[in-house]
Amino acid sequence: MQAYYEDESSKLVLGDVFDVLAEIPDSSFDMVFADPPYFLSNDGISCSGGKQVSVNKGEWDRGMGVNGKHEFNRRWIRECYRVLTLDGTIWISGNFHNIYSCGMALEQEGFRILNNITWRKLNPPPNLACRSFTHSTETVLWARKDDKRAKHYFDYTLMKEINGGKQMKDVWEGTLTPRSEKACGKHPTQKPLYLLERIIQASTREGATVLDPFVGSGTTCVAAKRLARKSTGIDALEEYLQIAAERLRREEVPL
Repeated sequence: MQAYYEDESSKLVLGDVFDVLAEIPDSSFDMVFADPPYFLSNDGISCSGGKQVSVNKGEWDRGMGVNGKHEFNRRWIRECYRVLTLDGTIWISGNFHNIYSCGMALEQEGFRILNNITWRKLNPPPNLACRSFTHSTETVLWARKDDKRAKHYFDYTLMKEINGGKQMKDVWEGTLTPRSEKACGKHPTQKPLYLLERIIQASTREGATVLDPFVGSGTTCVAAKRLARKSTGIDALEEYLQIAAERLRREEVPL
């Protein structure tokens, strides 16, 4: 598995997700975060920065029908089960276009869902069509292997501390990705760093290994690096890995 970019704690790999996953040995990672294609590129319109824009993100996001989409999700989730350690966990982010398929695929491929996190966006784009409610949330599923031997890690104490001394609930609020995190280039579905930092802190210890099979602009790897975890990110598009690599290089420079 040849690295497109590599430093002391991070590795980026350019290639088809299934081809690359096939090269990874069993039980290699303590955590997986995946933000898979939403299959939204259907020539519709959306809003960005107050302007009307196309929803098309690229061929990788083109719809493939209900059965094709579900088989795709089952296939990559099946591989993630294999490369996860027994006590490892997987997080999947999505919206109503794909998250129900991912949830069903998790159970079909041997996972047990631990939480259904609702990420409430404080500054969502408006609904231009005005024919339904404004889409202001995404779902993040957290699951472990459905195996009696599995003992997943959860830093309950830290999450309670972050939440002001109270148990953290499954609704998380925050803004969309700020411009400062897009200084190296833009990705159409880039997640904010605070979201990945919380996910990694909640479910791994320092030194843990983290995999992102659809790494895009590299937020998962940047967050892992900041938190002293090791990470591997996979993406099929070099233009996104260029952004991710530059973000990781900048993390090497002391502030």
